[in-house]
Amino acid sequence: MWKCVKNCGACCHLDPTARPELDTYLSEAELAQYLSMVGEDGWCINFDRHNRTCQIYDTRPRFCRVEASVFKDMYGIEPEELDEFAIDCCQEQIADVYGEDSREWHDFNQAVGLVQQ
Repeated sequence: MWKCVKNCGACCHLDPTARPELDTYLSEAELAQYLSMVGEDGWCINFDRHNRTCQIYDTRPRFCRVEASVFKDMYGIEPEELDEFAIDCCQEQIADVYGEDSREWHDFNQAVGLVQQ
């Protein structure tokens, strides 16, 4: 089962050049908001990289939420497919940002039950 892993933040690396399809699943307003959140280094301006936490977590935009209704609306993913889809997305993003030999990769795969301790 999918779960977010503390001290990762790979999803907060918002570099739009790595996500050329943004305009296919974000509304015009969401795309503008997304782009306004991207810092010069490609990381979300609301991500505290020292503490690896989101500074706007409780009020984060819809596109930052892994919820069945959001994924159904944005990507057409049925609720019963969410775990598998979200796990694949996280693995891809973690590998791109930190690498497959990283602590983040190992911690995520362990948290979702793909590897043992």
